[in-house]
Parts: sequence; C-alpha cells; structure tokens
Amino acid sequence: MDVATKDLLRLATIGSVDDGKSTLIGRLLVDTRQLFDDQLDAVAVASEKRGIGDLDLSFVTDGLRAEREQGITIDVAYRYATTPTRKFIIADCPGHLTYTRNMATGASTADLALVVLDVASGLKEQTRRHLCIAALLGVRSIIVAVNKMDTVDWSELAFQRVVDQIATVSRELGFSTALTIPVSALLGDNVVERSINTPWYEGPSVLEALESSEAGSWETAQGARLPVQWVLRQNGGGRTYAGMVSGEAFHVGDAVTLLPAGVQTTIKAINFGGESRLEATVGLAADLDLADETDAGRGDLIATAPLPTVTKEFEATICWFGELPFSVGGQRLRLKHTTKSTPVRVQAINGLIDIESLKIVGTNSLTTNQIGLATLVTADALVVDDYREDRVTGSFVLIDEVTNATVAAGMVGHAAFL
Repeated sequence: MDVATKDLLRLATIGSVDDGKSTLIGRLLVDTRQLFDDQLDAVAVASEKRGIGDLDLSFVTDGLRAEREQGITIDVAYRYATTPTRKFIIADCPGHLTYTRNMATGASTADLALVVLDVASGLKEQTRRHLCIAALLGVRSIIVAVNKMDTVDWSELAFQRVVDQIATVSRELGFSTALTIPVSALLGDNVVERSINTPWYEGPSVLEALESSEAGSWETAQGARLPVQWVLRQNGGGRTYAGMVSGEAFHVGDAVTLLPAGVQTTIKAINFGGESRLEATVGLAADLDLADETDAGRGDLIATAPLPTVTKEFEATICWFGELPFSVGGQRLRLKHTTKSTPVRVQAINGLIDIESLKIVGTNSLTTNQIGLATLVTADALVVDDYREDRVTGSFVLIDEVTNATVAAGMVGHAAFL
C-alpha cells in the first residue's frame, strides 16, 4: 500500500552543537510513546555509565558509541514516529562544525527543518550555516525550537530577541514559513504538550506544529525523470530500463526522450516488483519497457517534457567539505550525478557566500565548510535540471579520485536567495 505524501513528513533537526537537538527528539519520541521498553533500558544503562542520574534523552538518537562517549551527534540518526494524524521520518543531524557534510545529507530530503537553538546564545554562526545549507537544499519551511527557556526563567524578552533574529535570517534566506516556539526539551515544556510556564505564548507545541506542517513542499519539478541504473534483459528478448522516478510520474503511453542521445519513443509498459502498473510515481523504483529498441545504459536518463539540459559545462553552488582547498587546478575530482560518474575540472571559482551577510564575495578558493559558486566542466555530457526544479537531477557530489573521499555536495544553478 502506498503512503500518501501528505501523510508522511520528512524533517531534519539542525543547529549548533550542544543546543539540544538530540534531547528534543528524544523528548518527542519518549512523550509520544514511540520507544520500546528495551530501548528505554538501553538509554538508562548508557546514562548511568556517563554518571547521569536521570535519563539522558539525547542517547535516544545518539546511537554510536563515540557519540555517547563524547556527548555529541556525529552521524545522521534516522528515527521514525507515528501519531494519530501523521507519520514522520526524523533526521537528527550533527551540529559540530566537523560534521557539516553529514548535516547536508540529512537535510537533502527534508520537507522542513526543525531548528533548535539555545535561547541564551541566540543564532550562532554554525546555526546560520545550517540554515543557509538548508535553504540551498530546497527546504522552504522551518520550525524553530528556542530551547532551554527554563535557564532564563521563561523570559518573554529573551525569547523575543531570538524571534527577531530568526525573522531577519528567514527573510534573507527566503523561507516561506518560520514558526518560533519557546521550549525546554529537558523538561518537556511546549514539546508535546503546551506549557503553563509560557502564558504569554499562544502558539502550538512542537508536535502540534509538525502535525500541521505541509509535506512534499520541495517537489516542484515539471517533467518525469528516470536515471537508468540497470538495463534488464527480459525472458523472450527485449530490454527494460530500471531506476528511481523523480520529478513527476510516468504513465503507460507517455512520450519520452532518452538522453543524452535524444532518442524519442513511448512507454509500452511499466513494471514494479514483477507486476505491471499503469503509473510509476515519484520515489518508485520501477523499470520501463520502451516501444523502440535503444542502446541506453547506466547513466542515461529517460524524461518527459519539459526536458532537462544536456551539458558538459554548468555553474553550481558548492558546499566544500574537503581538507584541501577547492580551487582551479586543484586535486583530481570525479563528479557523481544520479547514476553517472565522470571526471570533472574546476574552470572558475565565481564567489564565496558570506554566512553573516549572505552576499557573494570574491575568492580564488573554498576552504572546509565554505559555500560558494563555481563553473564546472565534465568529461562526459550530463543531463541536469536546475536544483530548484528537481532535487535529484539537480544535485551531485564531488569525489577525490585519489582517496575516494566525498569532498563536496553540489547543486546545479544558484540558490533562490542569491
């Protein structure tokens, strides 16, 4: 049975280290009774080993031994929750600067970002960086949990200072909605139930806000896309082309174009799990039977109109994670885009996004965790959409050919706020 998009909300928790993201998610899961007894027992044992008297709710998502020992989130922790009105996939992203690449991974498929920040510290540089990356990745809505309100005696003035900061940065980054909620993740105030400690606040709790948020808001693509991952030989002859559908749905009888070759044909049949279907919806791993024989292979793309662009040169927004600078004539890189991999060179560095001003400033290189604009040239033709139109065909990663390390996340085109 397919899950309707509006019933499933994908969210990423973002923000600086130690502001309470994991504790907030732990509180949500515990207070909505999403955990089994053995999971709670494991958290209790881990808390006792750390010398913590009560349950440390951050351990609900911090599953790696290193995370529990250091008290920080390193990897993206995915958790699943269900309420009477909605299903959730929660990506608890690391806040530490060193693990910014993992945060980008968690936010790349999110419908909205749940931002957690310490009311006493306000909007830190790393929180601004996370918000900038979330906006670049197409997240249009944020819910801001202003945490640790108990440490400032539930001061409305302290909360309002953060509200003003969030309003400014949200306007600059172009978020369509930004809801700010005063909470104490440790005590549970305004997380699941509304708190009596904030009589001056009349808005929803975090859970109520999540249950009423719009899902699938980033799915704005026009035109169906299927990057070919496998070519399947069928009994009795013939071949079908398998991959994950993005953009819009394919239907039997649709006119499609095989790119980059430009071959036009139609869909004769759609298969999924050995069964025929009339439609292949977004996110479905399907294989398409085309009316005409082609020589398509892995890395090619099947699309409906409006067609994507076939190019070897394009401008992109780059989130650089490598230890060596990103520059013209730098290390040997390979670009991984959908199912295609090809050598790439940097033709030009076109600017650096200043995290404070959100303006583009001149630069000759990008250093670790900086975000900028670059012109790239690939050895083989790519079939791309602007990232704002399709997250799948508009995104890529850069890989160091020597170490095989992923050193950058890239988006075709400019961010909407630039």
